[in-house]
Amino acid sequence: MKPAAQRPARPRRSSRWVPGNHFELLENGEEFFPAVFEAIRGAQREVLLETFILFDDKIGRALHAALLEAARRGAQVHVLVDGFGSPDLPPAFIDELVQAGVHFRVFDPGGRRIFGRRLNVLRRMHRKIVVVDGELAFIGGINYSADHVADFGPQAKLDWAVCVRGPIVAHMQRFARRAVLSKAERQREQRASLPELARAGTADAIFVTRDNDLHTNDIERHYRIALRTARERVVIANAYFFPGWRLVRAMRRAARRGVDVRLILQGEPDMPIVKTAARLLYDHLLRAGVHVYEYCERPLHGKVALMDREWATVGSSNLDPLSLSLNLEANVIIGDADFNALLYRRLSRLMREACTNVQPEPQGAFEGLRLLRGYLLYHLMRWFPSWAGWLPRHQPTISLAGSDAGHAGAAP
Repeated sequence: MKPAAQRPARPRRSSRWVPGNHFELLENGEEFFPAVFEAIRGAQREVLLETFILFDDKIGRALHAALLEAARRGAQVHVLVDGFGSPDLPPAFIDELVQAGVHFRVFDPGGRRIFGRRLNVLRRMHRKIVVVDGELAFIGGINYSADHVADFGPQAKLDWAVCVRGPIVAHMQRFARRAVLSKAERQREQRASLPELARAGTADAIFVTRDNDLHTNDIERHYRIALRTARERVVIANAYFFPGWRLVRAMRRAARRGVDVRLILQGEPDMPIVKTAARLLYDHLLRAGVHVYEYCERPLHGKVALMDREWATVGSSNLDPLSLSLNLEANVIIGDADFNALLYRRLSRLMREACTNVQPEPQGAFEGLRLLRGYLLYHLMRWFPSWAGWLPRHQPTISLAGSDAGHAGAAP
């Protein structure tokens, strides 16, 4: 091994707070989709959009129309979807966009099927980002599908996103551009200085991502730092909850030193295994003083959190092995008392009006079995980040649809 002085330093993205931003909380598709579609229709220069899911339904077609309008007016429009999350888009849906000048790319578009099931389920592009003209951005957990609006019925998802203005948008724009540009273009983009955007508010912010290269645990690290420093309250609303041991330990330690730690998890999940996995942790968390609430009105799809009276986060990352150890994710960390207070009011109402407060299981005849389960779970959670590295590490590609498909770039 080389001495430390001779080993090349691995570059890291800055995690410094960027001041002067404004964040608007958007709840569910009813607030999110109109804002995004209006912004895209008004684009003059550029639209960058990344999403895990894009379906050919009423929401997907509304997005399709907005993208066409922007492209036909002369804006440079780049769309990146995930090949696993958006597997069945009709060729006509994509072709019309491409013919209008949209650069439509698919992350890891291949994938063999066995009995109709696709096999490329790991290391997905799970981000949900929109940047318009380098001045306005959106980030959160909402996909472009009809199950994010209430008229979908009982299975309509509950979720959040934010509309962003201010200097942090330049960081989001650079990142989104690098995801779709060629290698040479990405290098030029990296060397270029960030544009200086005018202050739009009083919020500090950090744009933070997770990948399988240099930033494998950045989002989890920000959660753990905030938990270690929390002194008053923690509220985490997360759809798919099965975090690693270090994150669970940070929650337990916060509760034991008197912090009011509350988790809002799925009570009516879209996948039953989600509820089963999360409930394996309940006893361990409840006995440390963590309060667990199950949201039971419809599936919870959100990925938001707040700590004390200024820190908050909104983004695409769940607190489960896929998001924390495999998928490509993006969150924004927000330092702002007004935003924190608004999110706290929304989540408090949710806990009060639509959640069940989970109680600890009484000790009984099966106490030994409970202890054994806790011991096994401890070791599973302790080591799963290391195990994730052993899972298939195929190099996903980004394929450009249409006549320029031969110029597809490498995965971000």
